[in-house]
Amino acid sequence: MSRTPGEFPAWTGRRADPGLHVVATPIGNLGDVTIRALETLAGVDLILAEDTRHSRHLLDHYGISTRLAAYHEHNAERVRPEILSRLAAGEALALISDAGTPLVSDPGYKLVVEAAKAGVAVHPLPGASALLAALVSAGLPTDRFLFEGFLPPKTEARRARLNALAGIEATLVFYEAPQRLAASLADLAAELGPRPAAVARELTKLHETVHRAPLDELAAYYAAAETKGEIVIVVGPPPERGPVDDETVRRELTALLAEHTTKDAAAILAARHGLPRRDVYARALELSRGRAP
Repeated sequence: MSRTPGEFPAWTGRRADPGLHVVATPIGNLGDVTIRALETLAGVDLILAEDTRHSRHLLDHYGISTRLAAYHEHNAERVRPEILSRLAAGEALALISDAGTPLVSDPGYKLVVEAAKAGVAVHPLPGASALLAALVSAGLPTDRFLFEGFLPPKTEARRARLNALAGIEATLVFYEAPQRLAASLADLAAELGPRPAAVARELTKLHETVHRAPLDELAAYYAAAETKGEIVIVVGPPPERGPVDDETVRRELTALLAEHTTKDAAAILAARHGLPRRDVYARALELSRGRAP
């Protein structure tokens, strides 16, 4: 839905109830906002936003003139006491993020914890979420999922975290920056094997895409592609596996060692069969020494 500023009348509903209103906002398409969210944003005393310039665009679009104040990771510790004082005095404040549902990969968590601890009412206003939009469009199981947020930026830490997640019997969901997408997909493929996955980009926006393929294929594709925009990676759960015998481990490890380092070969086989990586790595070391001249 496309609108122009001024097309909507000013929202002049009743004053919002005292407390902290956690309000979901659109992740791209400005039409993805609820009527309750608009009424609340118009009726609070102050809106706390990550980027006031970004959020002002949404408010102007719907004719809402409520004052904005910045609340982000760089000023949260300093301004939170003042916010809590205003809430204790009975004011109604709204917390929004740049896009989607607050507290999902943004600094709102501590504010909600301290507000609740102080006896302040916390009102959730559900709505748009990149996490859920990606999950329902990926074509992967949705009955059980784990949202991991952003993976560590460094390869070693990222692989260690992925190895810890490898055995979880659930669909995995990650946020990722475009400049790290190729490297993260390569590590996902190495640690989790060729699981079915999807890369969702620019959801609800003009250039929305959902690319579904096994992790190794996605890693190869994005290694050669220039990628921009907001990205969500969705990875299917580990496949059901039967017991694997020692001869199968030896044969497959031998083949992998011909093309990969000992560490990578062990990671791939551990992910493939759901085996403890430490045990597989020890077996790989034995085979590597056996091959040495």
